[in-house]
Amino acid sequence: MEAHIDQRSLDKTCQRKLYNMHIGILSRGPQLYSTQSLVRAAEARGHRAVIVDHTRCNLVLDQGRPMVYYDNYPLDYLDAIIPRIGSSVTGLGASVISHFELMGVATTTSSEALLRARNKLRSLQHVSAMGLPIPHTVMVGSGQDFGMMADRVGGLPAIVKLLEGTHGIGVVLVETYHMLTATIEAFQRLEQRVLIQEFIREAEGADIRAFFIDGEVVASMRRQARPGEFRSNLHRGASATPVTLAEADVQLVKDIARAMQLEVAGVDLIPSNRGLLVMEVNASPGLEGIEGATGVDVADHFIQLVERKVAAQSYLAANF
Repeated sequence: MEAHIDQRSLDKTCQRKLYNMHIGILSRGPQLYSTQSLVRAAEARGHRAVIVDHTRCNLVLDQGRPMVYYDNYPLDYLDAIIPRIGSSVTGLGASVISHFELMGVATTTSSEALLRARNKLRSLQHVSAMGLPIPHTVMVGSGQDFGMMADRVGGLPAIVKLLEGTHGIGVVLVETYHMLTATIEAFQRLEQRVLIQEFIREAEGADIRAFFIDGEVVASMRRQARPGEFRSNLHRGASATPVTLAEADVQLVKDIARAMQLEVAGVDLIPSNRGLLVMEVNASPGLEGIEGATGVDVADHFIQLVERKVAAQSYLAANF
């Protein structure tokens, strides 16, 4: 029998400030801006933040009593975790998140949602299945006619990208069929799977990053690639300015996050002649660019989400 939650009682529980929570920030870079911003936000709201390098965690399974150990100490005192998982350790990071989930620890990103979002093809499959707009895309198998596949996305120039990658790494603009073949074959020799995607020329190197947390778009910015570069990643010298999304575009971001089952998401949208298109969904988006461009304390929204999730768990434990 499914538990019935009294929404008014739950809201009251969530509105009461929860002090002295222990929040684990899963991060391999304690000095990184995003990690430090989350630490400051947690402490500002009366909590203790503990930075945990997820690659150094030991996961113990003992007859239904899962436990995570870090530097030989059990992490059973954590109330919640905020995963900051790099693409190079996605599988390991998801395993650590899953273990915390088994322990009943609240998390801002589930293990399944992380795995779903980290793979570009799976992301686009979920978004496309909801009828949401994406660029024309083909995943390329080995031994195929690459030119024919490029024609399916509108011809050249086109974008070739790895299924997994961040900061624009593994994303190439190809302008000739010789370059297309050479690029794909080089990736495939490295046993990497690739996508061919249409090149949105009219975007002129610009895109929009919208930051979604707990049902709302809390900040958004327009990124502009530097001259001679088509990738609008801030790590590649792009500039960023705040932007206010139209109501329909806000709803689009919410629909994307719902399709991906994410409570935290950085959604990248590219302007085209047929409206905004979904380029990518990031389950562990960086905070430096968005906070710097918009002045919004995005990290504080993370901590508010943690408070709400822990309060909801406390309510359920006390009432059911």
